[in-house]
Amino acid sequence: MKYTPAPTPNPAATPKPRAKSGKVVGRKTVPPGEIRIIGGLYKRTKLPVPNKPGLRPTPDRVRETLFNWLGQDLTGWRCIDVFAGTGALGFEAASRGAADVLLCEQDPSLALQLKTVQAKLKADMCRIERGDGLSALKRVAPGSLQLVLLDPPFESTLFESTLKAAAQAIGPTGVVYLEAPKPWSDEELAPLGLQVHRSGKAGAVHFHLLAGLGTLAD
Repeated sequence: MKYTPAPTPNPAATPKPRAKSGKVVGRKTVPPGEIRIIGGLYKRTKLPVPNKPGLRPTPDRVRETLFNWLGQDLTGWRCIDVFAGTGALGFEAASRGAADVLLCEQDPSLALQLKTVQAKLKADMCRIERGDGLSALKRVAPGSLQLVLLDPPFESTLFESTLKAAAQAIGPTGVVYLEAPKPWSDEELAPLGLQVHRSGKAGAVHFHLLAGLGTLAD
């Protein structure tokens, strides 16, 4: 009998897993190549999302929920985006009328990207600071902010210290937005000076709107 070898598979014809926006391919979470500001003055502006370890931009529908909670109009607000990354949260706040937004980012290439976006938007209300966001948050005058945006790396140990600093930075009507790999309860937050006002879940992300103890966030 004549031996006929099996045909060699054509690699080009073999389907490969496709990385969609923020989806998991194999064991690796692949960020989208870009996201957009979803509302306000800079609506539809594209923000690039490089494939960097730990970079996890807040999804569109979560940002939409957050700014619905906040009432959409942030005119005159003073804000800080402590772990800015792509700047999705900070630039979204500026787009909705915030008067002063400090975006902090340690990664030099991401900080440069934030400055590039700021220049493109002519967003004079935004300040970009390369460095430790927690240190910047601790320098804020107590009670001076209306919004603190917290999206720490999920594997970090910064949650408690950052939440405590955020509680001191917000005024009586101020709020803290938190993304985390788990839900935070009032029992855990009370020693840090905060309480849950609203919360939700999108995939593996738990997101919260927090207020100071004894206050109500409208």
